[in-house]
Amino acid sequence: MSSPLRFVPVADGLAARHNHFGLLRLLLALSVVVSHALSVTTGRVEDEPLAASTGFTLGEHAVNGFFAISGFLVTMSYEQRGWRDYVVARTLRIAPGLIAATLVVSLLLGSALTTLDLRAYLADPRLWRFITATLTTFKSAAPLPGVFEANPLPFPMGTVWTLKYETLCYLGVLVAGLAGLLLQRRLALAIWCVLVVATIAREIVAPDGAKGVETALRLPLIFMTGGLIYLWRERIPLSLAGLAIALVLTGLLAWTPLYKAALYLVTAWGVLVLALAPALTGWRSEPPADLSYGVYLYGWPVQQGFVALFPSAGAFLLFWPGLAVTIAVAAASWYLVEKPALDLKRRLIARS
Repeated sequence: MSSPLRFVPVADGLAARHNHFGLLRLLLALSVVVSHALSVTTGRVEDEPLAASTGFTLGEHAVNGFFAISGFLVTMSYEQRGWRDYVVARTLRIAPGLIAATLVVSLLLGSALTTLDLRAYLADPRLWRFITATLTTFKSAAPLPGVFEANPLPFPMGTVWTLKYETLCYLGVLVAGLAGLLLQRRLALAIWCVLVVATIAREIVAPDGAKGVETALRLPLIFMTGGLIYLWRERIPLSLAGLAIALVLTGLLAWTPLYKAALYLVTAWGVLVLALAPALTGWRSEPPADLSYGVYLYGWPVQQGFVALFPSAGAFLLFWPGLAVTIAVAAASWYLVEKPALDLKRRLIARS
């Protein structure tokens, strides 16, 4: 039996037969749905779990985890595939599901729930502006005419804004790869240090400043941390005990300007420890279908639909049917849209 104190690098975890990336992505997506169960019924984000105690909602913590996993796997994808296959893989993973979700929400759900008559709804320029804005700028606050107007939060696709940052991070990996930065780990590390310092400096200079600035630092920093962990995979350990200690130390920093930077870094490393640590990966956990993206895209509009149909029901009563419908729609998205797109991706990459 190996010693629990033995140094186990991330590279060893990657070489193992099993990992928990698929399971963690699904749990993170479901956490976003749990988090939004309160805010869609009250209209107040501060009502979501963990918002008061940690400074971030459960959904924001889950998004942080998504970006850490994404940074790790996307950097690995570029290194293994090269830029052409990388572009094909990223495009076919994100675009088909988003296009389908936008059309389903705007043309099917919107047509069913709008207060306008169907002809007026389909002719309304706001409908087509919604489709265009969602697909081109990932605008999550775009309204649909007569849809969810009486809901506390009236916008139909409240989670797509993170895809803007995800896409920008993908482009960052592409540019870094083409510029040779992925082969210059110390230079990449220096750029990462600048992001860490900028995050801490914001907390010193403007701790109550614009949320957008915080997000513009938070998500790229977490994504890049995941990417750096991959680049330095031979030297970074997988340690459950170390993760526990890091979480305690992060909690002790809660009232200092170092807290958020520490939280981001520990989150990024911690998610990868949970995905790859040998003590946890002796069993296969890969879900039979990757529903995480569909759950993330459809969770919000499904919950909004239940609030519109049953405005007097509480968050707890609406959560369970909303969750069931979300999982069912996510399964349809996987088998009808996402999986065929991934099959096409594999054929194109094999051909190239």
